[in-house]
Amino acid sequence: MNEQYTLFQPKNILSVSQLTSYLRQLLESDEILQDIWVQGEISNFSQPSSGHLYFTLKDSDAAIRCVMWRNTAARLNFSPRDGMAVEVHGSMSVYEVSGQVQLYLDTMRPAGEGALYQEYLRLKAKLEAEGLFDPERKRPIPQMPKVIGIVTSPTGAALQDMLNTIQRRFPIASVVLAPTAVQGSEAPLGIVNALKRINQESNPDVILLGRGGGSIEDLWAFNDEGVVRAVAASAAPVISGVGHETDFTLTDFAADFRAPTPTAAAEIATPDRIELLGIIAEFINQHTISMSEKISDLHWELGQLQNNLDRLSPAHQIDTYRQRLDEFIHRLDRAIQADLERKKLQLENFQQSLRGLNPKAVLQRGYAIVTRHKDGSIVKNVEQVQPDEYVHIKVNHGAMDARVTQIDTGES
Repeated sequence: MNEQYTLFQPKNILSVSQLTSYLRQLLESDEILQDIWVQGEISNFSQPSSGHLYFTLKDSDAAIRCVMWRNTAARLNFSPRDGMAVEVHGSMSVYEVSGQVQLYLDTMRPAGEGALYQEYLRLKAKLEAEGLFDPERKRPIPQMPKVIGIVTSPTGAALQDMLNTIQRRFPIASVVLAPTAVQGSEAPLGIVNALKRINQESNPDVILLGRGGGSIEDLWAFNDEGVVRAVAASAAPVISGVGHETDFTLTDFAADFRAPTPTAAAEIATPDRIELLGIIAEFINQHTISMSEKISDLHWELGQLQNNLDRLSPAHQIDTYRQRLDEFIHRLDRAIQADLERKKLQLENFQQSLRGLNPKAVLQRGYAIVTRHKDGSIVKNVEQVQPDEYVHIKVNHGAMDARVTQIDTGES
């Protein structure tokens, strides 16, 4: 029985690990499968905290799992997402833990980028042969621009990034915006017209041409031949700040300076306000020291001249005149003071006399003022009134009316 049972057993029984390992060796030894481009649509996309990318690449009839490690994924200039058509490059292998055949990627780009890249290389070679990218034709960026032109989308984040940077670093500069589309079929002509317009109307010292990052299709307007030629022909030097640091467009080569981002373009175009204040403070300090030394030298020279003048002048006469002048001033002060005291005493006497002549003071001493009732004239003599005539008598603190009953002339 044992012998019969043995006849029905396979000669080579593999473990699962052996099988998946064998499959992995087969795939990794195939030259075609180790250097392969595949086109398809992304689905089931995920990017965990590790930073690796996992998704399924599919078409209408089939699907295959794809993996891109974090270090490679960090170099992508676009954000993969479900439903996006892409072209990927990599090698086939087996994930032995699950026995799953996977495509391990080292490159990924949006579908159609290959053709665009070939057009990019063709146009780059053409314009480079014309000398459009020569370093000798690039102009220096002004250190203290008075007017900064910006050519970009009025609604993009790039504009706010550049404006914020200019405001922070060099707020005294004037900023002129030439708005234009920076993506799509209308963008190339819009950028060309914006560059012409801002040069003709605003005469800026420097122009910032920028937009945020994106795929090669998103940035393609900056590879347009007309845009590149307009940048090269700009009257003002141009700083390009298109996309991210890893993005290069033909505009970057034609510009007078290439910045990795729009924010960096604004930083390159402007001096740092803090650094300028430091330079100014240092200049003021050096100037103050220099002026102090100069003033000190002049004081010393003046002292020498003064000493020479003193030796040549009749110093004793000057001193005598100075002393006499001091005496005259002292005597004049005393005379003025005495005269003031005298005038003050006279004034007090005048005031005293006036107080004595004040009718109110006379009434306070017991006297009265008598006036005729009929005409209000003051009675100074008894002859002015007649018996039975009414008079008005004013005394201290009041007045009264009276009738004359008797007249005494004082003669008896």
